[in-house]
Amino acid sequence: MTTAHTDDRVTLASVAEEAGVSLSTISKVLNGRADVAAATRSRVEELLAQRGYARRGAGTAAKADLIELVFHELESVWSMEIITGVEAVAKEHGLSVVLTESGSRHAPDPAWVEGVMRRRPVAVVLVFSGLAPEYRERLQSRAIPFVIIDPAGDPSPDVPSVGSANWSGGLLATRHLIELGHTRIATITGPEDMMCSLARVDGYRTAMNSAGLDVDPDWVRFGDFHVTGGRSHAAELLSLENPPTAIFAGSDLQALGVLEVARSRGLRVPEDLSIVGYDDIPLVQWVSPRLTTIHQPLRRMAEEATRIAIRMSTETFTGTPRIDLATNLVVRESTAPPAQPASKLSE
Repeated sequence: MTTAHTDDRVTLASVAEEAGVSLSTISKVLNGRADVAAATRSRVEELLAQRGYARRGAGTAAKADLIELVFHELESVWSMEIITGVEAVAKEHGLSVVLTESGSRHAPDPAWVEGVMRRRPVAVVLVFSGLAPEYRERLQSRAIPFVIIDPAGDPSPDVPSVGSANWSGGLLATRHLIELGHTRIATITGPEDMMCSLARVDGYRTAMNSAGLDVDPDWVRFGDFHVTGGRSHAAELLSLENPPTAIFAGSDLQALGVLEVARSRGLRVPEDLSIVGYDDIPLVQWVSPRLTTIHQPLRRMAEEATRIAIRMSTETFTGTPRIDLATNLVVRESTAPPAQPASKLSE
């Protein structure tokens, strides 16, 4: 009678022969060892996947009862919303959460991939705009499912992800200001190389164009989604000869920077300047005035991403899961009709 172990040896031996490598090299690839050339690893993993061995073997290997949550930075206030959502769903399934900080806002660094292959979590949730094909292949070769939470980018169509309606958010924010009577509306979005930043600006432009309002190029600014970005760009915008009467900030943190500059110049919010943020982090309900903002369902995004990742660890999916959750306007106290001509703001 042929044992499973013997079948595995036959499969591994045939893969080793076809790849032109030793059985020890196959073992290194399966165990996520770093001392294998990238081209060799890619060739072996492709052959293992074709034979169906990698997923079978990885599926029966012991996995830690963990969900790994990966950020490029843990400083952002909205990180806590993501963590809370992931932890809630993990708890429902008897899993713990391990937090990792790695890479840039676009992707984790190579060292993380080596580490996660050793940790063998049930699934991985990443807060990035994408994941390099070679990283995807390595995770898939060990049957470690992954889902991207996407408040900051536009993942490839073949990457499982949960995002939100950024264009609609920009449209809603700007329409609200237009409906209040503002015509001189500026926007401070995020970095220019992030799809969410561009989508929010496109929503802003659409609302302005639909209302027949001109968009001065000086009114469109690319920030960094942090208080510093809102502060520096607001200082420039409010120093223009004809400054705006309203500013749509592409994040709540940037909106707080705008609020700081307005106060330093003796401007009243919302009487002299209306401000709309984006994200609806808990903090903005406690500032004065309370911030009008676009609610991005960060906690729900995290919950959905975690549920998908856990399901992918036990089920076979056809197609690539992609969910875009709706955004909505939350009107509070930082917006009002313009009380005086825009030119008065610089006096």
